[in-house]
Amino acid sequence: MKVTRGQIIARGLTNRCPNCGSRTLFQPGTLFRVNQRCPACGFLIERDNDEGFFLGSMSLNYGVTIVAFLVPVLLLYLFKVIGGQTAAILAGVGAVGFPVLFYRSSRSWWLMNYYLVLPHHLPANGGQGRTGEDDNV
Repeated sequence: MKVTRGQIIARGLTNRCPNCGSRTLFQPGTLFRVNQRCPACGFLIERDNDEGFFLGSMSLNYGVTIVAFLVPVLLLYLFKVIGGQTAAILAGVGAVGFPVLFYRSSRSWWLMNYYLVLPHHLPANGGQGRTGEDDNV
């Protein structure tokens, strides 16, 4: 394989294209716009007809928000480290703010998880139907 699982993990954690490693997942100057294709290698990043990719990253974002932010706030409240009003404010701000801040990582991590399980689907590893103008997958 040209792209190893270690490279897939490193690229996923740094918001890079899983196929070529370029910093091209997101459009320059924007926070939330994912490139349709990687400008460097033509890899199909955004799959309009595959809701699982968007839904998967959204679910990942939701889960990480709960585990990394809301559960600790709840525990701080239950152990009386913070008061109820403070916990409610932190939970409200965190429930909106944390997913926004984590959006880019969740999209990249979801791609990383997919190709970590199926590295042979990457065009660099001989996968088909993910680059070029004629793919309908």
